Amino acid sequence: MEEINEYDKQAQEFLRETQTEFKVEFKEYGLYFEDDKEPRDIYIITVKRGSREYKFNFGQSINASGEYIFYSKDGKRKIHLKRNSKGQISKIYNGEILNNGNSKKNSEFKIPSAYDVLACLQKNEVGTFKDFCGYFGYNEDSIKAEKIYNKVSEEYKNLKMLYTDAELEKMQEIQ
Repeated sequence: MEEINEYDKQAQEFLRETQTEFKVEFKEYGLYFEDDKEPRDIYIITVKRGSREYKFNFGQSINASGEYIFYSKDGKRKIHLKRNSKGQISKIYNGEILNNGNSKKNSEFKIPSAYDVLACLQKNEVGTFKDFCGYFGYNEDSIKAEKIYNKVSEEYKNLKMLYTDAELEKMQEIQ
């Protein structure tokens, strides 16, 4: 069994102290970010505390995506694979099931841990769009920056629904 690292211990402790349920479900293998060139594993994360719940998508890193990697005969494409409920490996690329080439276990494959997710969440008020752009280096005329700002603001709003300011400060210490 893999030993749990200090960061994961901190995240687990935070969840225990705040009586938070944390659930990770595989959703799909696909493009997550607007400018993604390669697909990745996308998970549905549920953070629940009492009757309050925040559910959102989480894009895993590309290297940690896919339990198995399929190398096509041309050697140029790297396709991530999953085991289905029957334990069979599905070789999928652009929606097509492939039956030729070589596959091997992805040594970097990882289902996101509580730490992986909690460390990525927006735990501070981001302020106005202008403040956000200034702090993170975005152009105020960017539609993409505005979309990101809206998502980050929504994320913070959902965390504020679940946690007090003191608890959000404690979550910041996990990093």
